[in-house]
Amino acid sequence: MSATTKCLFPQSRYYGKFTPESFMFNANLQEFSHRVSIICSLETGGKISPQEAYLQIAELWQQLERSKHNLLT
Repeated sequence: MSATTKCLFPQSRYYGKFTPESFMFNANLQEFSHRVSIICSLETGGKISPQEAYLQIAELWQQLERSKHNLLT
C-alpha cells in the first residue's frame, strides 16, 4: 500500500480473535465507515441531497450485511 493510499484510507489494526473471515469482515466494516464518512461530508457540503446520501448509505449497509452473511455465517 502506498503512502498516499495509507493517508487517504487509513485502517486500524485488528485486535479480535484472528480468522480469515473475521479479519476480512473487519476490513469491510472499516471501508463501510470510511465511505459513510465521505457521503456525510458530501451531504453536509451540499454536493448531494439528504435523500441521495440516505440511499447511498442504505446500499452500503446492504453490502455490509451481505458480507457478514457470506463471511461469518
